[in-house]
Amino acid sequence: MGIQDVMKKSFLEGFQNTEISVKTLVFLLIAAGLLGIYIFFVYRIVTSNTFYSKSFNVSLILMCVITTSIIITIQSSVVVSLGMVGALSIVRFRTAVKDPLDLIFMFWSISVGIICGAGMLGLAIILCVGSTILVLIFYYFPETRPSMILAVSAADNDCAEEIYTIIKKYDKHYIVKSRNLSKDCVEFLLEIRLKDREELLRDLSQVKAIISVSLISNKGEVI
Repeated sequence: MGIQDVMKKSFLEGFQNTEISVKTLVFLLIAAGLLGIYIFFVYRIVTSNTFYSKSFNVSLILMCVITTSIIITIQSSVVVSLGMVGALSIVRFRTAVKDPLDLIFMFWSISVGIICGAGMLGLAIILCVGSTILVLIFYYFPETRPSMILAVSAADNDCAEEIYTIIKKYDKHYIVKSRNLSKDCVEFLLEIRLKDREELLRDLSQVKAIISVSLISNKGEVI
């Protein structure tokens, strides 16, 4: 018997000897479901009402349970595992992720499902607790300079450089989101981070071509 035959035999026996009882299977799926529900509530707490998607949140629970089932199936048979890999490789997800935090929760749910499918429930619980602590600490960590949207309406486009010069005094890393030109006026939308709001508004009000200035917080409140 050659080396290839020995490796092939040991590889197949490693999969064929893996037997999971129905009791263990049900226990792992219930544990994955409970941890998925835990992720559901954590996502609901840290997500703002504006970007919250209930359908996405519910999918986190199902994703955790389904991933656990896939991992258990892969451990039971090498033939099934290869077929599963082939089937999953042709699946494409085209839904765009609106918030980077959603991607983190999706990966979190999949990871918990993989760990539960491997039978390491202790590690799955530790992962959930540690991830929750990190999310709560850094998500609610106060920002020294919160992001705001500055909307400026001016009579003509000639004052653009003057407006940018004034804003640069308070925030050198400002971002021009859009600039809309029309026959009557020009509108600027800029993302800025600053502390001295009143000083900025006072300097902009001195520009003769400016018609109106609005400062909007990231929560949609006009300042």
